[in-house]
Amino acid sequence: MNRPIKILVTKIGLDGHDRGARVVASAFREAGMEVIYTSPWQRIEDVVSISLQEDVDIIAISSLAYDHLIIPKLMNALVEEELDDKKVIVGGIIPKEDEEILLTAGVAKIFHPGESLDSIIESVERLMENQKEMR
Repeated sequence: MNRPIKILVTKIGLDGHDRGARVVASAFREAGMEVIYTSPWQRIEDVVSISLQEDVDIIAISSLAYDHLIIPKLMNALVEEELDDKKVIVGGIIPKEDEEILLTAGVAKIFHPGESLDSIIESVERLMENQKEMR
């Protein structure tokens, strides 16, 4: 039986600007996805724990400050907990020079301001289709 895509939308570190994350979370819900939304200021351990408890397919991180630079630590923590099958996507203000850091760490997709909600949803659906094909 197919279930909806289950996605965790969260913010890690000290960045508290969550308006964009809330907009994207609503768009995911409207697209039929099951969304777990956390408040800002999550610790890496908390994101890993929630991902495990909720058995999410995708972890969506929103960043408007430089908190995206701790995402490699999140990726390492996911590997340590054997959750490296979870796709991680990042959206927000990500300077071009930091993109390679995130992609090398294992981030599946980066979204920048101005990206359409439809495009983000299509990308998430494509990521999950590719994941199913690999199994």
